[in-house]
Amino acid sequence: MKPALDDIDRAVLHALQEDGRISNAELAKRVGLSRAATHARVRRLEQLGVISRYTAIVDPEAVGFELICLIGIAMTLHSQETIARARAAIGEMPEVLECWHVTGDFDYILKVAVRNRADLQRFILDRLTPVPGIARINTSLVLGVEKSTTALPLEPRSKEGREP
Repeated sequence: MKPALDDIDRAVLHALQEDGRISNAELAKRVGLSRAATHARVRRLEQLGVISRYTAIVDPEAVGFELICLIGIAMTLHSQETIARARAAIGEMPEVLECWHVTGDFDYILKVAVRNRADLQRFILDRLTPVPGIARINTSLVLGVEKSTTALPLEPRSKEGREP
């Protein structure tokens, strides 16, 4: 069940998405609540699973990952066993930053970070290709990032009380 969020919850989430290290005092000031009430709101959002974690976002190039790739994978069989094994294998690959189950020409799209072309070749040939059930692999290299955000566009409820 989707938790009910009010405008203050949305303001808390908006502020935390902008700066996950904001102090409770500053957050309280921004949302117009006491420190204790703000802390309780944040804890409630964490317990409900609305806030799933806090993390640092690292620039891949700054730590030597020159290539970000989007890799489409088509499966040969769509049996639960084949899919479960492929998901488990992909989940163990540290190069895979994200794995999306999608519709369209591919069954999965992977966001992968590798240091260079040789690492990409090794990843595809030694790690992905041997996974049972993978029929087709299509790799696109990211040439540039025009927009990257983890922030969801949280808007206040409309005046009628419905979601916008």
